[in-house]
Amino acid sequence: MEHLPVMYTEALQYLAIKDDGFYIDCTFGRGGHSQGILNLLGQNGRLVSLDRDAEAFNSERAQSMLLDQRFALKQSCFSQLKNIVENANMVGKIDGILMDLGVSSPQLDNPERGFSFLRDGPLDMRMDSNAGITAAQWLATVDEKHLVKILFEYGEERFARRIAGAILEKREALPITTTKQLAELIAGVIPFKEKHKHPATRTFQAIRIEINRELDELKDALQQSAQVLKSGGRLVVISFHSLEDRIVKRFIRDESGAKHHPGKLPIKEVDIEKGVLQKINKAIKTDAQEIKQNPRARSAVMRVAEKV
Repeated sequence: MEHLPVMYTEALQYLAIKDDGFYIDCTFGRGGHSQGILNLLGQNGRLVSLDRDAEAFNSERAQSMLLDQRFALKQSCFSQLKNIVENANMVGKIDGILMDLGVSSPQLDNPERGFSFLRDGPLDMRMDSNAGITAAQWLATVDEKHLVKILFEYGEERFARRIAGAILEKREALPITTTKQLAELIAGVIPFKEKHKHPATRTFQAIRIEINRELDELKDALQQSAQVLKSGGRLVVISFHSLEDRIVKRFIRDESGAKHHPGKLPIKEVDIEKGVLQKINKAIKTDAQEIKQNPRARSAVMRVAEKV
């Protein structure tokens, strides 16, 4: 059975795909969402997909889709969204933007990428293997105060100080260069385990977010999406942890209606900056059937907005 990405049906439904529309999939991954969008487009429709990871271009699906003149695949991070749209002379003409956040299954499943604590491999974690520093390089130089901050804020890790102290102590004796080293170190210092959650889960998430500037990239892309969508264009975002979802929720809220409330100050109505998006539906979550088929979908949350 062909693998379908998380919330596949819902993503296509809420994008409200038009036959001749112009769409952007910000995370190609295995290409499931992109293929679904392309299947619904007519001869005059167009899809541009992005991915930071050059390996996404090498899949059989990507190579097959690239034969379709309606489709283009570009290696790019989220923050380049507006530049790509400007280069295509399509600002204000985009019918829909899809963002499927987080790490793709191929990245998680490849131990050489260093994303997973379940398989031993080099401690890399870069979404673009040709840019930036690895997680191992970052851990070798980061100071304790900043490490604690990252683990606490990006991983929501209650034992951030304990883990950071252990990492600094360990690296004095031996460089931390593999996922197994780091996972075992964390498991050894956390006093108790959460049910159904590996002790290293939060730390790996936090380091990955920091290495790839994921939250900053998301904030940039959200702002740019509001600028490049056409009136009636849809923004669909699937997030997998509370940090991402909170950013998306606040962005849509802030762009839905008045962005600056006058309160008790004598501000005229004409002076109030209006938002450009309208929330569509409440937060959408995966159903029990999808979670059963794909346990990684259990934390997924979809939010949808439309440009007014």
